[in-house]
Amino acid sequence: METAHTHCKLETVLEILVGKWKPVVLFHLFSKGTLRFSELQKEIPDITKKMLTQQLRELEYHDIVHRKIYHQIPPKVEYSITEYGQGMATVLQAMNDWGMAHVNHLNEMYGEERAVESFETRLDEVTR
Repeated sequence: METAHTHCKLETVLEILVGKWKPVVLFHLFSKGTLRFSELQKEIPDITKKMLTQQLRELEYHDIVHRKIYHQIPPKVEYSITEYGQGMATVLQAMNDWGMAHVNHLNEMYGEERAVESFETRLDEVTR
């Protein structure tokens, strides 16, 4: 017997996208194309080398990001979106569009200064 859970694959998508840095990494690779590790680090200055490496490895495991190693001295490694990963472009664009609309919605509801507050901050205010 099939359940609704067998048809819902949102968990699979969230596994790939969830986290503070994966969507940011994907945004830069989609918008700028192929980037070296150091270039990605410059684009995302708050991420640690360890975290960037971990996020890239997870995206590589899911065949969203391709890692190309050039055997030279010094070694050179480039990252790009795979052909398979290109299929996520519409999903990410839709999420970005909804995010922009949501920020506008919050601006209308609370004024601009409230729109950038985190959910936790707002929840804390409500539960006090």
